[in-house]
Amino acid sequence: MKKIVVLTGAGISAESGLKTFRDSNGLWENYHIEDVATPEAWRKNPKLVQEFYNLRRKEIIGASPNLAHLFLADLQDRYELEIITQNIDDLHERAGSQKVLHLHGNIRLAKSSGPNQEKKYYPILGDSLSLTDLCDDGFPLRPHVVWFGEDVPLLSVAAERCNEADILLIIGTSLQVYPAAGLIHAVKSGCEKIVVDPNTKLLGLDYSFTQIQATAVEGIKQLAKLL
Repeated sequence: MKKIVVLTGAGISAESGLKTFRDSNGLWENYHIEDVATPEAWRKNPKLVQEFYNLRRKEIIGASPNLAHLFLADLQDRYELEIITQNIDDLHERAGSQKVLHLHGNIRLAKSSGPNQEKKYYPILGDSLSLTDLCDDGFPLRPHVVWFGEDVPLLSVAAERCNEADILLIIGTSLQVYPAAGLIHAVKSGCEKIVVDPNTKLLGLDYSFTQIQATAVEGIKQLAKLL
């Protein structure tokens, strides 16, 4: 059975109604990124950061997987499938995908803000996290999200997965956010590479990529013919 590795980004979730900071010139739902999505923001105003991610979590819980999410889940019947997503939502899982690696974290989980506590994760019951919610060692819980300026701990694991792929699908990512964007270079020789994005001509990809110039939902019909 061939192995497909899928790299997904904000574009696939946007079609479920979830916005990104790139939609509004560096603002994310009218918040400046440096005020809510950096370690400095947490140290300066953790209450604001919690409120911001509580709003994002509520939006995500209210959203539904779209046809592109469902299409990828259906591929599990014919391929060994693994998804590497830059998105912090859980729409892939809710669509039925079994193997999902969240490169930038999962907003439905919390983690400790204490030192050397990075690998302790806690499920969030409901949509809100409070500063009075503490980890087992007494430190406040923060969203399980990789903020700007933080290391991406699962990057090496993601690169290993890409190197195992017979087919690499890239859906809904601008390939502008590093180091995640560099994963397209981790594939082995002979790997088939397909990208689905409405702005494929702006991605700077070479002839080795099959390019489908469409949104995720629009592109799955063409993608189905290739697989």
